[in-house]
Amino acid sequence: MMPATAVLGGRSAAAWFGAPFAGPTEPVLAVVPPDTAWRGPRGVRVHRRHVARSETVVMEDDGGAVRLTTPLRTAWEICAIEPMATAVALLDGMVRAGHLSAPALGRLVESTKGRWGSRRVAKVLPLVDGRSESPPESWVRVACARAGLPAPVPQYDVQEAGQFLGRVDLAWPESRLVVEYEGAYHFDDLQIRRDDRRYDRLIAAGWRVIRLSGPDLRDLDAVVARIARELGLPFLAG
Repeated sequence: MMPATAVLGGRSAAAWFGAPFAGPTEPVLAVVPPDTAWRGPRGVRVHRRHVARSETVVMEDDGGAVRLTTPLRTAWEICAIEPMATAVALLDGMVRAGHLSAPALGRLVESTKGRWGSRRVAKVLPLVDGRSESPPESWVRVACARAGLPAPVPQYDVQEAGQFLGRVDLAWPESRLVVEYEGAYHFDDLQIRRDDRRYDRLIAAGWRVIRLSGPDLRDLDAVVARIARELGLPFLAG
């Protein structure tokens, strides 16, 4: 349906490179040259920017060939047009999947200076960490960074006296504080028992555990305030 000069970009391309899939109601992002009149059908968001041939790649699947922006160009597009927390979560997934690397992202910051969106690129990329394994982990990390809190360690292995107590989503080891996000899978009966035993081991070893679920993420200021209190640090919302 796209003209020959168009490519999929942003989060629509990122899904091919290991990022979390977009929701079924989110528009597909097509990047077209600035002078292209094509507007696309309903459900397509058209972004008019020049894309060099070197910034495109063709992927094959059962439906045929799909034209995409390259991972680095996709990263730049995401930084420039998505909210910061969303952008970090998407790029975390791309790094974790091996389609982006820290050195490449560092070069991207340098190469985009002065271009449209360069300031947003420079703000987003330092927050990217491929160790995060889910968007909620990324969102909490970004919220903490924006509040000036110390950065947590994603996917931290907690060990005491040589004994492995568990891998946790986010940890502040010096403060012995853990944040765990409990997705829908947690509420499976067997998983609940496993998680509760793991939390009991952590608490018995002197760690504090903040458990989050979906409703908590609707108010990240409140989440960060809880973390700040446990770290003994001030927090001013907004």
